Amino acid sequence: MEINGVEIEDTFAEAFPIKIGRVLITAATKRWAEIAATEATGFGTSVIMCPAEAGIERFATCDETPDGRPGVYIQICTFKFDILEHQLLERLGQCVLTAPTTAVFNGMPEAEKQFNVGFKLKFFGDGMESQKEIDGRKMHSIPLMEGDFLVEENIGAVSGIAGGNFFILGDSQMSALTAAEVAVDAIKELEGTITPFPGGIVASGSKAGSNNYAKFMKATANEKFCPSIRDKVPDTEIPADVKSVYEIVINGVSEEAIKKAMAVGIKAAVTVPGVKKITAGNYGGKLGKYQFRLHDLF
Repeated sequence: MEINGVEIEDTFAEAFPIKIGRVLITAATKRWAEIAATEATGFGTSVIMCPAEAGIERFATCDETPDGRPGVYIQICTFKFDILEHQLLERLGQCVLTAPTTAVFNGMPEAEKQFNVGFKLKFFGDGMESQKEIDGRKMHSIPLMEGDFLVEENIGAVSGIAGGNFFILGDSQMSALTAAEVAVDAIKELEGTITPFPGGIVASGSKAGSNNYAKFMKATANEKFCPSIRDKVPDTEIPADVKSVYEIVINGVSEEAIKKAMAVGIKAAVTVPGVKKITAGNYGGKLGKYQFRLHDLF
């Protein structure tokens, strides 16, 4: 299969179950909503070594937020619900409550699973907190030096999916990077998914464990996709005209959300000159129960 003259390999991306909490952060300006969201999702690229996978889902306009201010939806992802609750409490308490003009709303009010994170954060008010209602939502108002911090009582969570992915192979580092940037920008227009790595892009790639001496490493370089050592790897996956590879990893609240994000991202990537091939990462079905076949996306 080809799209815009670029080969789409007949393979699949392998993904696994994850628990996802979704939060809406608003602020007086888009700048401060984004800063708080960025801080709250820091050190959240991969559960290989991070305490959570996290990222910005999309921006919200003033007419769609409960308080009529600019906002940012974020997702926090962990393997277990109890760990997720802990991560929500820490990240919202340390990175959003402390940021100028912010407020926190439940990003999944309809979810069956709800954590009373806002109720717990109210105790920062040390007895001086109060309650109010915004757009039918129960909020806790916590006095701060700048004014009051508002946080909704509950934050919803669902069982989602982590590890949807595709690889962009380019004839130069800049062609592959530009294609990856375009892909991430397109995915950020959607609802329900995040790309948790720096800027949404994975420069490293990885495989599970180690082939050689680094047995203490949970993951190591995926040598089959490293262009600089193509001549040293007998089963290399790097064609002769490819100089650089970037991976886009996608987490989402449902299979459909990930499929849509993968399709939109790939369609955007192949518009960039110099992209030679699109493929995906998997472990032959050993990593997770979800398989997203690239050809089926289209």
